[in-house]
Amino acid sequence: MGRLFGTDGVRGIANTELTAELAYKLGRAGAFVLTQGTHKPKILVGMDTRISGDMLEAALVSGILSVGAEAICVGVIPTPAVAYLTRKYKADAGVVISASHNPVEYNGIKFFNKNGYKLRDEFEDKIQSVIENNLEGVPAPTGTNLGRKIQEKCALEDYIEFAKATIDGDLKGIKVALDCANGASYKVGLETFRELGAEVVVINNDPDGLNINKNCGSTHPEELMDYVIKKNCDFGLAFDGDADRCLAVDEKGNLIDGDFIMGICGKHLKEQGKLKDNMIVLTVMSNLGLNIALKKEGISTIKTKVGDRYVLEEMVKDGYKLGGEQSGHIIFLDYNTTGDGLVTGLQIASIVKQSGKKLSELASMMTKLPQVLANAKIPNNMKDIYIKDSQIVEEIKKIEEKLDGSGRVLIRPSGTEPLVRVMLEGENQKELDELAHSLAKLIEEKANK
Repeated sequence: MGRLFGTDGVRGIANTELTAELAYKLGRAGAFVLTQGTHKPKILVGMDTRISGDMLEAALVSGILSVGAEAICVGVIPTPAVAYLTRKYKADAGVVISASHNPVEYNGIKFFNKNGYKLRDEFEDKIQSVIENNLEGVPAPTGTNLGRKIQEKCALEDYIEFAKATIDGDLKGIKVALDCANGASYKVGLETFRELGAEVVVINNDPDGLNINKNCGSTHPEELMDYVIKKNCDFGLAFDGDADRCLAVDEKGNLIDGDFIMGICGKHLKEQGKLKDNMIVLTVMSNLGLNIALKKEGISTIKTKVGDRYVLEEMVKDGYKLGGEQSGHIIFLDYNTTGDGLVTGLQIASIVKQSGKKLSELASMMTKLPQVLANAKIPNNMKDIYIKDSQIVEEIKKIEEKLDGSGRVLIRPSGTEPLVRVMLEGENQKELDELAHSLAKLIEEKANK
C-alpha cells in the first residue's frame, strides 16, 4: 500500500477507492491512535452535502464506537466549523467527511487533533500502519464499554455565533450575494450574514447530494460574477463545497482572488496594529503583484510550498496572523486553525463597511501581473532535469535577466503526473507566452532524448 493520506486527508472516488470498509478501518484506527490513554474519548464528526457522506459517516462512526469512543455527530457543516467545535466541545479529535472543491463522485476523510489542527505526518502514518497491521492491538470492548453516537443539535448555532464574533459591529446597509456551491455553507452562510443585518441574496444553496461544486462556487464563480451586477450588490462571496475557501467578486463583477483578499485584509490588520511583525505567509504561487503591493504598504512576506498545511506550519512556528493561497484558502490564526471561508467573507464585508469604500477601490491597491503556465511532458525519473541540465539552467538565467526584477520563473514538478509545470510572471503577456512555451519545449526535448 502506498501512502494512504494525501496533502488533505484520505481522498478518492467514494465506494471504489474510498470504500465503507476503509472508512470503518479509519474510524477504528483513528480513534485508537488519537485517543490512547483517554477514558471514554469523544470524537466530533461532520460532513459536506455529497451523496456518499451518509454511507461513509455510518461506517466511520461504527469504527469509532467499536473502540469505545463516543461519536458526536454534527451533520452537514463546514470543515472549519469542525476545527473550531472540536476545541469548543473539548473533544479528543475531529473528523470531516468531505472532498472540498472536488466533483461529487469524490469524497474524503480528514482528521483534526484536539486543538483543531490537521494531523502531522507521523500521526497519519501511525493510523496507516495500524490499518496495515490488520488493526492488531486495537481494543474491541463489549457491554457497557462500547461507544455511543450523540447528535449535537446546537453545532451550527455555535459556529455561527463564533463567526459573528470575529468582526466588530454589524453589516447593516451592506448588500451581499452568496454562492454556497450547494455545499456545507448553504445554511451558515445565509444565516450569519442575515443575523448581522446584511441584505443577502443567494445562489446555489439548494443541495441535493449530487450538485455540490457543479459549475458553481469558488471553482466556477462565473454565475456569481453576473449575479452581483444583476442584483446590484456591493459584492459577492463564493465558497467551495466544504467552505474552507472563499473568493470575492467586486460590485463591477470582477473576481477578487485570494491574493487580493490577503492584500486587503493584511493592509487593514496592519493599520489596526494587529499584523504580527507586519508579515503575511504566502505560497510560491501567489502573484508577484501582491508582493509589490505589500512592499508599498510596508508588509513583508514569507513564501512556502504550495498547500495550506505548509502555510499553516510557517504561521504557527512564529505566530503570524495571516496567510493563505490564491485559491481563497485564507487562514486568520487569531480566529481559527484552518482556512475558514465564512470568517474570510465576514472580514471582507466588515472592511468594506468600516472603510466606506467599494470593494473594487480596496482591491486597486494591487495590480495582478500576467502569469503564463506551460507544461513539459517528461518521464517521471527526469523531473529534476531543470536543475541538473546546464543548458536549461542557462536558459532560465537568461529569462530572469530579461524580466529584470519585474517578473520571475517558477518551475514545479507535478506530484501526480509525468509533467513539469513552467510558470512565468511579468508585465508583457505576449513575451511571457513565447518565453514559457520555448522553455517548456526545451525541457521536454532534453528530458526525452
